[in-house]
Amino acid sequence: MARPRSTLEPLLLALLSSLAVLLLAQAGAEGAAGSVRLAGGLTLGGLFPVHARGAAGRVCGPLKKEQGVHRLEAMLYALDRVNADPELLPGVRLGARLLDTCSRDTYALEQALSFVQALIRGRGNGDEAGVRCPGGVPQLRAAPPERVVAVVGASASSVSIMVANVLRLFAIPQISYASTAPELSDSTRYDFFSRVVPPDSYQAQAMVDIVRAVGWNYVSTLASEGNYGESGVEAFIQISREAGGVCIAQSIKIPREPKPGEFNKVIRRLMETPNARGIIIFANEDDIRRVLEAARLANLTGHFLWVGSDSWGAKTAPILNLEDVAMGAVTILPKRASINGFDQYFMTRSLENNRRNIWFAEFWEENFNCKLTSSGAQSDDSTRKCTGEERIGRDSAYKQEGKVQFVIDAVYAIAHALHSMHQVLCPGHTGLCSAMEPTDGRTLLQYIRAVRFNGSAGTPVMFNENGDAPGRYDIFQYQAANGSAGSGGYQAVGQWAETLRLDVEALQWSGDPQEVPTSQCSLPCGPGERKKMVKGVPCCWHCEACDGYRFQADEFTCEACPGDMRPTRNRTGCRPTPVVSLTWASPWAAPPLLLAILGITATTVVVATFVRHNNTPIVRASGRELSYMLLTGIFLIYAITFLMVAKPGGAVCAARRLFLGLGTTLSYSALFTKTNRIYRIFEQGKRSVTPPPFISPTSQLVITFCLTSVQVVGVMAWLGAQPPHSVIDYEEQRTVDPEQARGVLKCDMSDLSLIGCLGYSLLLMATCTVYAIKARGVPETFNEAKPIGFTMYTTCIIWLAFVPIFFGTAQSAEKIYIQTTTLTVSLSLSASVSLGMLYVPKAYVILFHPEQNVQKRKRSLKLTSTVAAPPKGEDTEVPK
Repeated sequence: MARPRSTLEPLLLALLSSLAVLLLAQAGAEGAAGSVRLAGGLTLGGLFPVHARGAAGRVCGPLKKEQGVHRLEAMLYALDRVNADPELLPGVRLGARLLDTCSRDTYALEQALSFVQALIRGRGNGDEAGVRCPGGVPQLRAAPPERVVAVVGASASSVSIMVANVLRLFAIPQISYASTAPELSDSTRYDFFSRVVPPDSYQAQAMVDIVRAVGWNYVSTLASEGNYGESGVEAFIQISREAGGVCIAQSIKIPREPKPGEFNKVIRRLMETPNARGIIIFANEDDIRRVLEAARLANLTGHFLWVGSDSWGAKTAPILNLEDVAMGAVTILPKRASINGFDQYFMTRSLENNRRNIWFAEFWEENFNCKLTSSGAQSDDSTRKCTGEERIGRDSAYKQEGKVQFVIDAVYAIAHALHSMHQVLCPGHTGLCSAMEPTDGRTLLQYIRAVRFNGSAGTPVMFNENGDAPGRYDIFQYQAANGSAGSGGYQAVGQWAETLRLDVEALQWSGDPQEVPTSQCSLPCGPGERKKMVKGVPCCWHCEACDGYRFQADEFTCEACPGDMRPTRNRTGCRPTPVVSLTWASPWAAPPLLLAILGITATTVVVATFVRHNNTPIVRASGRELSYMLLTGIFLIYAITFLMVAKPGGAVCAARRLFLGLGTTLSYSALFTKTNRIYRIFEQGKRSVTPPPFISPTSQLVITFCLTSVQVVGVMAWLGAQPPHSVIDYEEQRTVDPEQARGVLKCDMSDLSLIGCLGYSLLLMATCTVYAIKARGVPETFNEAKPIGFTMYTTCIIWLAFVPIFFGTAQSAEKIYIQTTTLTVSLSLSASVSLGMLYVPKAYVILFHPEQNVQKRKRSLKLTSTVAAPPKGEDTEVPK
């Protein structure tokens, strides 16, 4: 359905008509001379950039051989074929009026007003006598203007937008062959505009897919000022933001009228973010060329990685003599094919058979680098004179311009729409009927949007509701030829039709041809490193190592390993922490085991000696019962070393609890009982001749067993309340360097509980030491008191040295070894002191001086008699 007309449109039409009459009156003759005209029943308009934009105040610049002349000739070629086809528009000849836009939107608007001359004059009163030239001379009446039914063009999006705003007011359909700005898809503003090329929204999606396919995530954009460039970049930025994974470093716009040095400034700005090597460029040919020139001037050949839109495509003009700078550029072009029929047509054009193209002579001079001379004119001596016998493709290089196919398809789309319209409105008529004179633009638009046919390249031509063609693109890369960096050509490397198919292996780059260069804000983080994102720039980050016991859980997170694990060497996961314990082969176990073995051997020898000489005076005088208990305790002290070195387990841990303090308790209980007995006897003797109670051997054993039972009962209660078991302590050797971390297999005994096992023994030792000090004044004849005193003094020194060593190594990585060794050595030394001070001398006398092991009776004192005559007839005086 046609869009309802705004109430403002009649006013706009009236105003535009008044302005147009004046413009056309002043420039009508010039406009007629500056156009290509073909007579026909129905006239099509055509807009082509035959010339580039002029500089220094000039409207038009140099001739564009490819974008201008090739495309214009493509429309002439298509019209010839349509008019020669008896099945298409029979009896109706299509004419044309083709204009030069000079690549400038304002000039194109002035030119396009000629398309609506007939409509404007038709809306006027027909009186043109009042229009006069300067000086008052009446204007000569020109031929009546053709009524243009549809327009093919324009090329640049900015030109198409400007022209579309005028043509829609007069309901003239327009089909562009090259304008791709997404803005033109707005059917509410450009309802009479259609195009046979896909919009840049598709192109931008294809370019985003290319950038992601080659692994780039940080690029800059470069756009020519105007609808094409700005809309294309805007679409690229929007799509990349929605897709994610691509960030825009800079978005630079090239002014419509660049000042001197502007392109050098553009390159300097691009180098502010040197990691963003990928440059997405939506620019016209002139701007592309000048950007490449500025890059070469800045000595940055090979630095930038260009991704060009269809305005670059596979053209040679933008990169001519700049091939080294453009090497590796990836460009995109709506899917096209070379039209062989056009090649044959164009290569046979000459000055004689192509007089209808008013710009063909200029093209001839440019193409063959010669000069045509008119009568009376002198040619430049430095320029060869054209002979007219030159041939395109033979005497000059020729390659079909990329948009030729779309120009032909645009003409055929209008022709098919007119044919369908003719069949409906003029059934059975050959030629035009009254229903199509004049042709209604709104009706024609409906038929244009409904066409569907195979185009000149064999691909379907159709339009959606917005007048857009489906998106189909070929992807090219400019590559070196035969490894030469100075020349090359465009090579097809992929296609895009809703999805990307890119042959990455076919891509070639400067440096290593097969290695895709990077365009990234930050390099990928290594194993064991997390990304710490830069605020506001999702593609930029700092790499932060996962230190300590943390590992890389994901791309952005470091997490701590569980307590029983440590990170792998590359910190990408966790692995079990090795478990260690004191083993029999450990160097730390050698000194304690050696002392224990020597001590057990010595204890066994002493016990064997005492048992063999059980009834001799020395053995009897030393108190056999308590001596055997004391020797048993010493033996247990030595034996505990083996339990401390053994691999922890339930039974071993239970034995450690039980025997760690049992040997010392038994030893110090016996010594305490003995020193207490001696002290009480002599203290009692000072006051009375009555012996003190509980001094008999039986009493001494009962006292010793009672004191020892306290330790046994306490340990049993502990075993019942907290059954023993082995544990693996991963904190004890959790070093700063995880590689040195170890789990320690040990019994469930803390340092304090271990000391608690010995606490009662230490209490007995301290008490025994006190009594040894008190008993230091006993008569010398009772010679066992002083050895006990020396034993206790030495033992106290050993244990005083043990405490700081044991607790001072609590934070050491070798804690398990140092503390176990310190404890067992201290126990063995204390046992050795007791054995050496109290029993080794006696055993020595028994074995090597038996003559001294005899009884001597001296009872000069009653006190001594009391002490020397204990029950069971034991002697208390040892021979000197």
